[in-house]
Amino acid sequence: MIDPLNNKEPLAYRMAPRSLSEYFGQEHILGEGKMLRRMIEADRLSSIILFGPPGTGKTALARLIAHTTSSGFEKINAVTAGVAEIKKIIADTKNPILNPSGRIVLFIDEIHRFNKLQQDALLPHVEDGTLILIGATTENPFFEVNKALISRSTVLSLNPLTEDDILSILRLALTDKERGLGNQDIFITDEAISYIANFSNGDARIALRALELASITTPPNDKGAITIDLDVAKECMQKRSIAFDADGESHYDNISAFIKSMRGSDPNAAVFYLARALHGGEDIEFLARRILICASEDVGMANPNALLVAMAAYQGIMAVGMPEARILLSEAAIMVATSPKSNSSYSAIDRALSDIEKKRTGSVPMHLRNAPAKGMLDLGYSQGYKYPHDYPGNVCAQQYLPDEMVGTVYYRPNDNGYEKKVQEFLSERDKQLRS
Repeated sequence: MIDPLNNKEPLAYRMAPRSLSEYFGQEHILGEGKMLRRMIEADRLSSIILFGPPGTGKTALARLIAHTTSSGFEKINAVTAGVAEIKKIIADTKNPILNPSGRIVLFIDEIHRFNKLQQDALLPHVEDGTLILIGATTENPFFEVNKALISRSTVLSLNPLTEDDILSILRLALTDKERGLGNQDIFITDEAISYIANFSNGDARIALRALELASITTPPNDKGAITIDLDVAKECMQKRSIAFDADGESHYDNISAFIKSMRGSDPNAAVFYLARALHGGEDIEFLARRILICASEDVGMANPNALLVAMAAYQGIMAVGMPEARILLSEAAIMVATSPKSNSSYSAIDRALSDIEKKRTGSVPMHLRNAPAKGMLDLGYSQGYKYPHDYPGNVCAQQYLPDEMVGTVYYRPNDNGYEKKVQEFLSERDKQLRS
């Protein structure tokens, strides 16, 4: 029997599932008939890399496999392990006295923290079947793990647990007398347990830690019963957990969603992803730069004022800092999201750069060149230039592009916002030039 007050192992560790029936969530890979479930039940494992946010069951799944496999099982953490430890495990695995099967399941937690040399040391032994690798990572393995290891493993993505999954885990912990809190007289209100499940944001470890904290810090009544109500749950959770790491993949996912929401004219989604980034500690200057770029790339000439607002916000956040900077960033993001859109400026410069890189584009026409010295006028510099302000409508017919590029069109305005006026101006200009 475990005394939760004296046991040093956290509740989240004690409640790790011992069988598939105790494992909640990840039905897409562990449901009936799914590949990983079949592999575990048949004890026919091949190398896998488990990829997902914290608290979704990566380590728990590895421990479950350790309980069920007939092969040897070793666990190392990439933060503390080195090549020497890997070599020792391989040597022991190949020792027929120590390991007659000649193979072992090796679980490497935080495998993304292994450097190239350490990952390379694993490769030949994964390839020949000596090591059945189970790697766990919160980072995208396609960016962080050796491509050769990836090609020899199955990458499985784990999702944040649902609120129902978390509730099931919490209720199991409350009733389990061997590993959980079942030997204590604990009553938790529906509001309290739902609050913990909701605020853990799919992270079972956080939910169990909150439940454990509530159980050991709440004094029992005169009958020895502990009541965990909503106020206690709130005190133990403090702040909602979010799966956001300003230096990890969630940084890239969140900023991608932020930009695409502004581009897609959804101010609510844009503000949501902005708030998520701010809550996660994202650099406010980085966020301001992304809004500034989006104002030019995606709004552009459809609303030139968006760029002015974005630039003002960028300068403003540098002056005031947080927490007030959140207001400036919100205003700029909403301005960009609610503006008509045009990428014509972006497309124009890219088409021009492509021509300059790939084509013979000729020289600047002589009449457009400056002639700061008298002798240059004699060579034809600036000769024949027409000053547009001397002509009706401030336009006149003259060649601006090099001979080789005459007739090329880079800027193609659309009908959105201010750009419709630009289109009308260019159309009127062309009429005047033809008259």
